[in-house]
Amino acid sequence: MSKLKYLSVYILAFSAYISFTNFGVWTYLPLIFSFIFIPLLELFFKPNSANFNTEAKKSLKKDHFFNFVLYSTVLIQIGLLIYFLFIIQEELTTFELVGRISSLGILCGILGINVGHELGHRTNRFEQFLGEILLLTSLETHFLPYHNSGHHYNVATPNDPATARKGEWVFTFWFRSQIGSYLQAWKIVNTKLKKRGKHFLSFSNSMLIYTIAQISLLLIIYFTFNMNTLTAFVLASIVGILMLETVNYIEHYGLLRKLKENGNYERVQPYHSWNSNHIVGRSILFELSRHSDHHYKASKHYQLLDSLPNSPQMITGYPGMMLLALIPPLWFKIMHKQLANFKPVS
Repeated sequence: MSKLKYLSVYILAFSAYISFTNFGVWTYLPLIFSFIFIPLLELFFKPNSANFNTEAKKSLKKDHFFNFVLYSTVLIQIGLLIYFLFIIQEELTTFELVGRISSLGILCGILGINVGHELGHRTNRFEQFLGEILLLTSLETHFLPYHNSGHHYNVATPNDPATARKGEWVFTFWFRSQIGSYLQAWKIVNTKLKKRGKHFLSFSNSMLIYTIAQISLLLIIYFTFNMNTLTAFVLASIVGILMLETVNYIEHYGLLRKLKENGNYERVQPYHSWNSNHIVGRSILFELSRHSDHHYKASKHYQLLDSLPNSPQMITGYPGMMLLALIPPLWFKIMHKQLANFKPVS
């Protein structure tokens, strides 16, 4: 029955539907659910660091339920995005307009980017394609080449734009990480093209394909609807992207790998990622907060991720920590104390 907790993502989707079909404060329901209800709920549940044994993991790996939930989010995201493009043209107050845009933005962050991230790590090309579709709905397609071949290689080093430095404000990090990751994505793809002897203008250039796909999506929205609808979609995508970058900020904040005498960095260890075992955030984010194990083996499916003993733990779940990051003085006070108290075992 524990696997049913991942169906909580449907509550988010339903809250977005309510936002799109109602007015007033109801348009903010996904925001209230994600960043008020969940953080408050996690105060009443103790972190659960229990892991499944080997036999249980064999069963979980074969259980199609976990893939079904991921696949269904693709249809949900596309369906709600299309619905949003129609209902955003209704007569709305500025308050309601902001509410509905934020609602789609939260979907872009949790379904579009987070689930896209999970599927983008799969070795099956069909699943990777689903991940690309989800990231396209959030205008974040460059995430895959950068994240898989850049972030996972350079994490917790100065070479990784998605690793937040100690004392860095989240607001400046947003720009450094997003711009830096985009530029690195092009560099990574171009390097691969040269090694394979492929031309820049080829179907092997994923960044070129992604760029064409994103421009095409924007043009379709513009010519099918209007400039106001396109603007609303772009703003919602930005909300989702800022959610991604806030998660990036908290995942590796202030953690650095040691530089060895040969000029290489030490291997990525569990203590190079912040973790949270708070069950509610873990469920709706598909175990994203068990981040150390994810960096140990990126292709490992979300339901199999372990809580590793030698990893620094956050004081609450990822949704609550994201809110905390928006208050830099309080964030620094808490996280710098956490950094000082954590003593990894090498």
